[in-house]
Amino acid sequence: MVTKKDLKRIEDYLYEISKSYREDMRVPARVYLDAELLEAALGDRTLEQLVNSATLPGIVGYAMAMPDAHQGYGFPIGGVAATRYPQGVISPGGVGFDINCGVRLLIAGIGADEVKPYLGTLISALYRNVPSGVGKKGGFKLSPSQMDQVLEKGAAWAVKQGYGTQDDLERTEERGAMAGAEARAVSSRAKERGKNQLGTLGSGNHFLEIEEVVEVYDEEVADAFGLFPGQLAVQIHSGSRGLGHQVCTDYVRLLQEAVRKYHIELPDRELVCAPLDSPEGRDYFAAMAGAANYAWANRQCLAHLTRRTFEEVLAGKVRDWELTTVYDVAHNIAKIEEYEVDGQRLKLCVHRKGATRAFGPDRPELPDVYRAVGQPVLVPGDMGTASYILVGTEEAMRASFGSTCHGAGRVLSRKAAKRQIRGDKLKADLEAQGIQVRAGSMPGLAEEAPEAYKDIERVVDVVHRAGLARKVAKLRPLAVMKG
Repeated sequence: MVTKKDLKRIEDYLYEISKSYREDMRVPARVYLDAELLEAALGDRTLEQLVNSATLPGIVGYAMAMPDAHQGYGFPIGGVAATRYPQGVISPGGVGFDINCGVRLLIAGIGADEVKPYLGTLISALYRNVPSGVGKKGGFKLSPSQMDQVLEKGAAWAVKQGYGTQDDLERTEERGAMAGAEARAVSSRAKERGKNQLGTLGSGNHFLEIEEVVEVYDEEVADAFGLFPGQLAVQIHSGSRGLGHQVCTDYVRLLQEAVRKYHIELPDRELVCAPLDSPEGRDYFAAMAGAANYAWANRQCLAHLTRRTFEEVLAGKVRDWELTTVYDVAHNIAKIEEYEVDGQRLKLCVHRKGATRAFGPDRPELPDVYRAVGQPVLVPGDMGTASYILVGTEEAMRASFGSTCHGAGRVLSRKAAKRQIRGDKLKADLEAQGIQVRAGSMPGLAEEAPEAYKDIERVVDVVHRAGLARKVAKLRPLAVMKG
């Protein structure tokens, strides 16, 4: 196990485990932490998994973990690793089971105070209109041909059906559709699981939250993002549902044979992978991209249901209730991007597992409206704490393959949270703080208690001070719905 003495402090908030720590490491391992978060990382297998990911064939630079990192499957959640394209490998464990789990931020043109008299009615209507919970089916039923279109066209399919606007697509990472997706690479079982789940929130840490902008740190960037103090906002956190989980399950199994076929030595079978230029690697990328597109279509449909509910409850009562998209970001994905490494411009496959893209200014991938300031970075908290809007930086492009944290990060497993926390008491405590809650079950609510997560203020402070993203605004929850 990695101990504190194995970590060398490189600079404030940045520690390194040398490549000499273990002879199979191909690159050093780096982690962004403060003293308290370091103790949390030493408490589970986070750093051991980070070292393991540093052994992947073709990895360049560093294996990295963000300050919200915690133990996951194969990679730590909060892990970032880039491999050479196309000679390096791609690993499902470096993407995760909920492919393109991500966040969309919507804002209205009014202050939250104007909506507070209707807040209970609004969150109840959202809970009624937005399907949530384990295996929940939605109102968007897909035929086989429609499923293939969703997998290959992503959010654009939903917009074509009338569930949003071109402006939504412009303000979505990859415009809501990754290139390289192929429906034929997604199994019939995965498609079956996904055919009735489009437009569903799911369970676990997925949520829909009504929020208020309570603090602005950077007025220029906030203005570019359309944010102002007191503003009403909505965050939607969901992913590719059962379809994405099945894609990961399928390829974790299929790539076990690829590891043997290509004579890849791994310290942990959960790191199963395949060369990017192999048939197996190409198939996984095509299926993963398809699942990512499904997730973008899912959040587009969820945004549509949310807008329809706002109209149902607020039209005629308040002005400017219409919701516009600020941005939609993925945080479980592998993407082909270019970076400078050791003075060379390289095309890389960047794995972000529980990590968010944080591109700095002037990147062509960004919408015109944000190109001068940088990419919006969405970092949700938990039900009882703040969420943050940040902006990507040049430092992230240089130091972390354009990546930063994605949330608070767990400190208690779901089982431990349910043992220690009562859902009914948590609900009462949140409502005593003025946060209205709608949830499918009290044990499910307990799993996502604030005590189960790291301190979001501390996590965001680390990435801000390390320069991986810069604070723009702080949001606090007013009402939340969970599956």
